[in-house]
Amino acid sequence: MSWIDGRERWVYAALAYALLAISAITAAWQGTGTGPGLIPAGGGAGTERAAALWAGVPWPVPALAAAAWLAPVPWLYQRRDTHRALVVVHYLLLMALAAALAVKSLAFVLFVSAGYPLAIAMLPGRLVMAGVTLTALVNVTTQAGPGAGTTLLTVIAGVAVPLVVAGWYVSAEHDRRRRLVERLRAAMEENAELNARLLDQARRAGVLDERHRVAGEIHDTLAQDLVALIGQLSAADRAPHEDSRRCHLDRAAELARRGLSETRRSVRALRPEPLEDTELPDAIGHMAKSWAEAAGVELRFEVTGTPVALAAGVEAALFRVAQEALANVAKHAEATRAALTLSYTDETVLLDVRDDGTGFDPQRPADGFGLDGMRQRARSVGGTLDIESEPGQGTTVAAAVPAIPNDERLD
Repeated sequence: MSWIDGRERWVYAALAYALLAISAITAAWQGTGTGPGLIPAGGGAGTERAAALWAGVPWPVPALAAAAWLAPVPWLYQRRDTHRALVVVHYLLLMALAAALAVKSLAFVLFVSAGYPLAIAMLPGRLVMAGVTLTALVNVTTQAGPGAGTTLLTVIAGVAVPLVVAGWYVSAEHDRRRRLVERLRAAMEENAELNARLLDQARRAGVLDERHRVAGEIHDTLAQDLVALIGQLSAADRAPHEDSRRCHLDRAAELARRGLSETRRSVRALRPEPLEDTELPDAIGHMAKSWAEAAGVELRFEVTGTPVALAAGVEAALFRVAQEALANVAKHAEATRAALTLSYTDETVLLDVRDDGTGFDPQRPADGFGLDGMRQRARSVGGTLDIESEPGQGTTVAAAVPAIPNDERLD
């Protein structure tokens, strides 16, 4: 846009010089004289002497002064936004020179009209209407007769002042809206950038969560069934009788089929199979009974409170925590007895798994995925998981999750 401003500044200067030249040529053709400008009545001897002195000044003198005063217009035009006070002062003095010339000769009324485009092009937005009004007043005043004082006051009070006030208000409102639009545009750009970053972070978090979920599903299903399968095969290899060996092999085949089915389900990201057609207490009870038979550990299962249907994510998390806790008992605890309690309260569902096994130090870093997986599942539904254990004192796993009804959805 700089090349457009470069052309416009010369256009406005050339227009003002052209009007001044035409006015001067017309004044020279008409002959030297003064127009009917207003001379204050009753102004005293000083005023009369000043008027007489001004009447003796030939019009080419103020015309040359006006020509010299127009020279900075191109320079000021490029700096109209940074040197506003200087532009306003220059414009006012230019109008004063134009008024003086129009008083000397009515031919310079044409030059006064240059104030219109210069006011629109150079003055600040709030002063454009004031500049236009001032130019109009100079035109009217210099052409008015000596007895037109009352008429001029009427024009100023009834037309000029309202126009200036209206122009100031409209320009101020325009500036306010422009600043508001600029702030809104900046905020939208900032929000767009922030949204892009949040979407990227959400995508990355989603990928990590999905990887963690898949790892947890594989650990909770296929890995546990494979461990149990290996145990049954080892037991079959040590069995002294054919019937006992066949029983272990049948259990191994059942574990293999169940592991295959559960693996397919994990890939499809469905709920645990026992929860599809069974309530949570019954599903955990059936799982616990099957585990007790396979592990050879006495297990007591108890449900307290009034069972209610929970959101799918909450029930899946509780089921997987119970499954993983019992799997850890079978693999590490060397326990002879265990207890599993599912407790319903108004706002919380509690799951406790206790055993009388060897115990361990919960502060020691674990090599497996099980403990971290249980904690992650509890946190994923807004719950907590605590582990209490000491070497030789058994272990207690306690999970507490919010009792979210099944009509609410968890992401």
